[in-house]
Amino acid sequence: MKRPSLKPGTRQVLYALVCMAAPMIAGAQQVAAAGDGGADGDTGIVEITGKTVTAAKTALSQGSLTARSAQSIVSDEFIRNLTSPVADFSQVLQMTPGMYSYSPNGVGLGDTKTFFRGFADGDYTVSFDGIPFQDTNSPSHHTWAFFPSQFLGGAVIDRSPGSAATIGPANFGGSVNLLSRNLEPEQRIGVFDSYGSFNTKIYGAEFESGQFGADGASNLLVNAHQMTSDGYQSYNKQTRDAVSLKYQYAITKDTALTLFGSYIDLKANTPNIKGPTRAQVAQFGDDYLLSNNPKQANYWGYNFYHVTSDFEYAGLTSNLDGGWKLDDKLYTYAYHNQQNYNGSTITATSATDKLNSYRTYGNLLRLSQESAFGILRTGLWAENADTNRYQIPSDPRTWVDAALPNFHERFKTTTLQPFVEYEFQVAKDLKVTPGVKYSSYRQDLTQYADNGKTVGNLGGQPSVQHAVTYNTVLPSIDVHYMLQPNWSVYGQYAAGDEIPPSSVFDVKNANVTALPSSIKSKTFQIGSVWKSDSFTFDVDAYHIKFDNAYSSFTDNAGNTTFFANGSSTTQGIEAEGNVVLGAGFSLYANATYGSAKFASGQWVAGAPSDTETLGLNYNRGGWDIGWLNKRVGTMYNDNGSVHQAVKISPFTISNLFVNYTIKRPAQFVKQAKIQFGINNLFDKHSIVGVNPASTSSSAPAPGDALTLLPARSLSLALNLDF
Repeated sequence: MKRPSLKPGTRQVLYALVCMAAPMIAGAQQVAAAGDGGADGDTGIVEITGKTVTAAKTALSQGSLTARSAQSIVSDEFIRNLTSPVADFSQVLQMTPGMYSYSPNGVGLGDTKTFFRGFADGDYTVSFDGIPFQDTNSPSHHTWAFFPSQFLGGAVIDRSPGSAATIGPANFGGSVNLLSRNLEPEQRIGVFDSYGSFNTKIYGAEFESGQFGADGASNLLVNAHQMTSDGYQSYNKQTRDAVSLKYQYAITKDTALTLFGSYIDLKANTPNIKGPTRAQVAQFGDDYLLSNNPKQANYWGYNFYHVTSDFEYAGLTSNLDGGWKLDDKLYTYAYHNQQNYNGSTITATSATDKLNSYRTYGNLLRLSQESAFGILRTGLWAENADTNRYQIPSDPRTWVDAALPNFHERFKTTTLQPFVEYEFQVAKDLKVTPGVKYSSYRQDLTQYADNGKTVGNLGGQPSVQHAVTYNTVLPSIDVHYMLQPNWSVYGQYAAGDEIPPSSVFDVKNANVTALPSSIKSKTFQIGSVWKSDSFTFDVDAYHIKFDNAYSSFTDNAGNTTFFANGSSTTQGIEAEGNVVLGAGFSLYANATYGSAKFASGQWVAGAPSDTETLGLNYNRGGWDIGWLNKRVGTMYNDNGSVHQAVKISPFTISNLFVNYTIKRPAQFVKQAKIQFGINNLFDKHSIVGVNPASTSSSAPAPGDALTLLPARSLSLALNLDF
């Protein structure tokens, strides 16, 4: 590896930070425990005895003294103050070590994908209050359809497969646990409104009941909003209506019931290929995507999404006798994506009528028992999902479909993950936790005859059925030692897995003679967390070996192909810290340096050689100000034929948020907050992704599809609490 050096983008950020007249803040309220955020089955709450630790409270992101793996915690205050009013959950994660994302249509205005230690979306688990959610054909995620920032109260990122108690479909690369909002003791009614660049608007209301009922045992939070935007890209409009509800009831002093529900209805004029070509950028500018001419194939009226989603769970927690604790969640969620998009011409079959729809039901049971010897943790994650997917050639002028589809499949996915681990209290400050998890996935598929593009006519049969089960035993062990009350160290070995995509059956007559094995990883890492009143610091080093990994490539016709890569190795070092400068100022920084390469020596697509984050923050009086800067180092894209085909130069994302809160501005108003935000402060239009026009050449070509950073965007928001 080359030695790290101060890159031009980093120098620019440092210079601007020094010269900046108005500083910034990141408030970081401790995240309430909810679900399975950490490797030990609990969220990684920062627990520090003694007086308040100022550095921990002002950190944008930080590790936990109790963590047994590399973790970063993002607080509710970060979400409320240092993200855009229209942010999706990718923006909540973006400033943590090694993570990055971008939306070429503007922040929160697209189906943004987040990269995690260089792993693409689908190579790690995402959960909400401990419940994993994902697509069923591959474990990927849709940020515009689930959990916008208004629904979130924090996040815990675990950069490891976790321990045996960390469940999920793709702990292969790590896990992200999104957390629901914390409920408040006092009643509050809030209204909010925001207007910004690209004619982006969001308005809504929130009702917090406070504690009510007998002995104040009940509490309710409801949020509803509507977002509309023209988008940065031409004619890429979007509308989102969303509502969420969270209710908690203390049945007894030891038992509580939590109910959560959310619903999102999204409409967008987004095409299947979400970026312009080099030729279009040269002719029309980098905001070009769709036209308003019905005679052109990229007419906006020929491209649209209608996506609905819902997510509900009922959770029961109870402190039982003998040190036993129960945590059980019964849940369901659904995703229904009706997409219509056109190709490069206008004919009776140039467009595609596409459906991706699934309904998932599951239960997550956790039991623990604490004694003088340590803590036993055991449980079972069980889930069933029903899926219907098709793509049918269609006429974009009439949307009359062809007789036969490109493909049509229905399948059921059954997941079982029992686990057990024991945290041995070897000494007062030393804990050793071995564990094992059994991971079982079964797919029962029915594939229907098609026009020859996928399985073909099946010899005249209407459909073919097949099933496959993937079983894996995943051991883990970790050691955690408290050197001092404010200083911990840990070491970890853990195995992770991920099932191959359902597209392994997408061959003629669905005749798969040899089924692939599930993807497996082995992770070794060590790390340390240190905290004081004025400084927080955590660092980790990792080595991950992957077998049977898959990559995907989407060509310029919108067809995605998965292909096996063989083995790869990801390794590096990560660090983050926050220092209190005084007078309301604090400085946050994180950095990662490493590699992700196949056995051939070629880089894994989307894996940067380094990332750096720098945040200057100010918090005093009613002011909360934060200037956040993320630099992503050199990385490579594939071209569908070879790895490391296209070099992507380093790029920087810089955001500024200024919040001012006024207490009791009027007799009937409890609080008013004004937020002014700037995303992409330096108005960079960097190329962050290239989809080559040819699989035989990686030389720049007019037909290459580009992903670019959107232009600088401004927003002004007003929040009133009554």
